Amino acid sequence: MLNTANILTLSRILAIPLVVACQWLDRPWSPWVAVFLFAAAAITDWFDGYFARRYHQISRLGRFLDPIADKLLVAAVLVMLVQDGPLGGVHVFAALIILAREILVSGLREFLAELHVGLPVSQLAKWKTAVQMTAIAFLLVGNAAASWVTTIGLCLIWIAAGLTLVTGYDYLRTGLRHMAEDAPPGSAE
Repeated sequence: MLNTANILTLSRILAIPLVVACQWLDRPWSPWVAVFLFAAAAITDWFDGYFARRYHQISRLGRFLDPIADKLLVAAVLVMLVQDGPLGGVHVFAALIILAREILVSGLREFLAELHVGLPVSQLAKWKTAVQMTAIAFLLVGNAAASWVTTIGLCLIWIAAGLTLVTGYDYLRTGLRHMAEDAPPGSAE
């Protein structure tokens, strides 16, 4: 069922190829358009949740698509920034940490869903997302702005990677508790 919340989530997915295309264009305005599209897409993450709760538009489709849209947006832009942007060299590790955590948390959520156990988003994970999205926006501007903009973006992406490690560990610890409950006594897996 399409409602305002789900349309916002779908718009986030549809923005991905536009952001990527803008980064590939060799025009002075294209990084700014990419940042605008990315920021608009990132903001829809807050608004789709707001509309879903406020107007009782929570749906199975929305609960399925929302985390996928977030991960697709972040993964696509991080890969692009590694290929053609400032996330080269040692900074690739920040992107890898973020991507690995996203895969880990997705797997944990799937596993825990089979056990009918929710894995709620922590307040620290919300901060991680905000720092991560801000970092990516700074990095998308690239050479179109002063060099300090990229420097701030790189600092923020490493802060996001640190927060990613902490929140990933918290989620993993929760998941491992439920995995340990499943093991028969005396077994060593």
